Amino acid sequence: MILRRFVNRLTGRRTPDDFDGTLEDGEYVIASAEVKSGGHMVATSRGLWLPGSRRVGWHMISKATWGGGTLVLIEAVEAAKAGDAVVLADQPPVRFVFVQSGKLPDIVHARVTKSIVSRHRQELPGGGAWFVQRRVPGQDGVVLQVRPDKGTDEAAVRRVAEEVAAKLRLMKPDLEQ
Repeated sequence: MILRRFVNRLTGRRTPDDFDGTLEDGEYVIASAEVKSGGHMVATSRGLWLPGSRRVGWHMISKATWGGGTLVLIEAVEAAKAGDAVVLADQPPVRFVFVQSGKLPDIVHARVTKSIVSRHRQELPGGGAWFVQRRVPGQDGVVLQVRPDKGTDEAAVRRVAEEVAAKLRLMKPDLEQ
């Protein structure tokens, strides 16, 4: 722990002084940036710590866009389970303006992208849904996430999500060989 703090100070990868979060064992800081409205955003190996010391796992960030010194973040929450799949609901976008962003936007983009194993769009009654397999930081394996469009038939989403999750479960032994 002392060695890690020393290395983090040398490399600039340490938590900001006003950071109130508690990093898990094995979690380390990759980048951080001061937010103009107060606090810091801290990217770690497990997720993105928002000002106020709440971490969002990389697998729960639906979208992050960068432009004009502003990061717009759309976080997902688990709305329902469908077999081994998780049905997600996107939260309203939140804007963060930085004093100096440094490497943070590039790190966010890379980590969110790296969490995606595969994705497929499926049209369903009333709309459609994205079926995305994602790595969960700090865990082995992947999770099947389903992100339906607004207005998509919820029963159809759950039914298809359960079917896809069951097929993936059957394929898993083949993938591990």
